[in-house]
Amino acid sequence: MDNTFTSTTLPIDYKQNIIEMKKQLRQQIGDVEGLFRQVCQKIEAEISAARAEEQANGTAWPEIAWSELAAGKISEAKIAQVKRRGCLVVRQTFPRDDALAMDRSMLSYLDDNNFDEVYRGPGDNFFGSLEASRPEIYPIYWSKAQMEARQSQQIGVVQSFLNRLWKFSDAGGAWFDPDINIIYPDRIRRRLPGTTSKGLGAHTDSGALERWLLPAYQKVFRKIFTNRFDEYDPWDAAFRPDVNEYDVDNTTKCSAFRTFQGWTALSDMAIGQGLLHVVPVPEAMAYVLLRPLLDDVPEDELCGVAPGRVLPISEKWHPHLIKGLSSIPQLQAGDSVWWHCDVIHSVAAVENQQGWGNVMYIPAAPLCAKNAAYARKVLDALKKGGSPADFPRENYEENWKGRFLDRDLNENGRLGVGLESR
Repeated sequence: MDNTFTSTTLPIDYKQNIIEMKKQLRQQIGDVEGLFRQVCQKIEAEISAARAEEQANGTAWPEIAWSELAAGKISEAKIAQVKRRGCLVVRQTFPRDDALAMDRSMLSYLDDNNFDEVYRGPGDNFFGSLEASRPEIYPIYWSKAQMEARQSQQIGVVQSFLNRLWKFSDAGGAWFDPDINIIYPDRIRRRLPGTTSKGLGAHTDSGALERWLLPAYQKVFRKIFTNRFDEYDPWDAAFRPDVNEYDVDNTTKCSAFRTFQGWTALSDMAIGQGLLHVVPVPEAMAYVLLRPLLDDVPEDELCGVAPGRVLPISEKWHPHLIKGLSSIPQLQAGDSVWWHCDVIHSVAAVENQQGWGNVMYIPAAPLCAKNAAYARKVLDALKKGGSPADFPRENYEENWKGRFLDRDLNENGRLGVGLESR
């Protein structure tokens, strides 16, 4: 892959870049309106099918028991369903009692280090102007519960399965190793019973402006941008490990290639209690990419996209997609949920939440050159107890007692931070 496509410098006059990019893409595509109609027909058909699945099964989300994954007893039909929907619930990734114990451990870690007294408020503005209140996110990365989950066999089994849903090699070799994942430390969410929250508006991560302006992303989406949507495969990893996000001050970004984003439930969660929703159509990214090329969008705009923010999905610009949001089913502590890195997602509003809403964020980030480089930064942050490189420099845990140390890494963990190799 061509590493010249990995620039992280935001163009000074990025608005002019948008104007020029639109002109180029319209020339490449030809009939933009016709292509957009084709994409809409596909997405509307898939959303309709997902709604029928909700009526029949209670959810459009595929569900698999972790024990079935571990035994390799997953049918081709189930694999096809996961790829069609781009999302998955893995039941009892950890036994419920173990997950509840993790939650208690997290709370003790916070209390033992007086987090409520030292917390200084949000360290970034990553979610920008999304119509939402901020999630109840704690900038904590190095608790024993988090790290032991990240390096566990249970998570590793799920990550390997998910990575292998992708096309990850060609005649030139493999683009990533599906069976080794780097440790990508992220934060936790703790939402109290009785919480009233506007949730979090629909969006995608892993790049916003970048999805149009970076040459590597234009190669990822080359079938869309050359009017060959019928050939587009959202599971083809070609060029994806070459993509970086722009560096913007005081914001969160992702320096790793994640095949799936995910989190693990640390509490039971009922339907209607501020749950995660997705548009269960991985190809819906084509709609997002083409929408700004239509005539009703100002020439220097990308339907609400701004530097250093997530990519917003709105009723104004993306009505078809908003109609497709689909809730995860009811969860038990220990279940994990996963969604393809292009999949649109949101967190529903809730009033007077019943029960806790606690999760720890753990994605699938397979070993590749890009991810190996980030893993070295992870190891450095682990040793210091500092915030990982992709997150604001808050560094709460540098002197905390009871945090996970590099000597606590097992074999999976050592592979995941680059201390060992296979």
